[in-house]
Amino acid sequence: MAPLIASIWVFAAICLVVWVASLITREYSWVDRIWSVIPIVYVWIFAGAAGFADLRLDLLAVAVTLWGARLTFNFSRKGGYAPGGEDYRWAVLRARMTPWQFQIFNFFFITIYQNVILLLITLPAFMMFEHRATPFGLLDALLFVVFLAFLVGETVADQQQWTFQQWKKREIAAGRDARPRFVQTGLFRFSRHPNFFFEQAQWWVVFFIGATAAGTVFQWTVAGAALLTILFIGSTVFTESITLSKYPEYADYKKRTSALIPWFPGKTTDVQVPKSAEVS
Repeated sequence: MAPLIASIWVFAAICLVVWVASLITREYSWVDRIWSVIPIVYVWIFAGAAGFADLRLDLLAVAVTLWGARLTFNFSRKGGYAPGGEDYRWAVLRARMTPWQFQIFNFFFITIYQNVILLLITLPAFMMFEHRATPFGLLDALLFVVFLAFLVGETVADQQQWTFQQWKKREIAAGRDARPRFVQTGLFRFSRHPNFFFEQAQWWVVFFIGATAAGTVFQWTVAGAALLTILFIGSTVFTESITLSKYPEYADYKKRTSALIPWFPGKTTDVQVPKSAEVS
């Protein structure tokens, strides 16, 4: 129980820090800024509590560190750590709420709820810690390979999105009409949010690794992956409502393309994509 208690103390401290930071700076993306870091801390706490002698926990710590390093890099290059790098969606929500309503939302959802998810998604490590006697087997190895495959998928999706956005900025800077106005090629031909899909999938794999150690999938630690999925579904709906208000042609893309799980695209109107805007 010691590493679990230590993780809860870290959770409480982080909640306090990001909440106070949001009040002082009037920026509300502090949880976004620690999103890729705190899960690494939690997992290494459990690996350390096992004396770095459990292969399953050690590999998980390395895998989550790779996940966090990649996500930190992607968030940083988009300006997420720069002053004023707040998620644009919080500004939209602030405009729809009174100040006191948004502050309640800030405390309970942005600060508490999101940090609860960040803790819960790593708690399969607690199952691994409690069941260290379970031998590392072929299924464990396979699950770690799947985790890495999903990590590569998310890396590719984020790079494709970044490449498109950089092309779009250059077109606008040159005074040209950048069409299409959102990425529709590469992995985005098969899913409107492939990076969202791969992100969730990685944490479902983490849950299954913990379940393998415990010997059953009937584990309360499923709450982390489940709540993360619910969060992403809500975020996707909200994000797409904003996108539709900006780009009416997004409705056609939405009709023909799977929301999250990559799938074959449906029939569409003719979409002209310049070679320079294509991603691969």
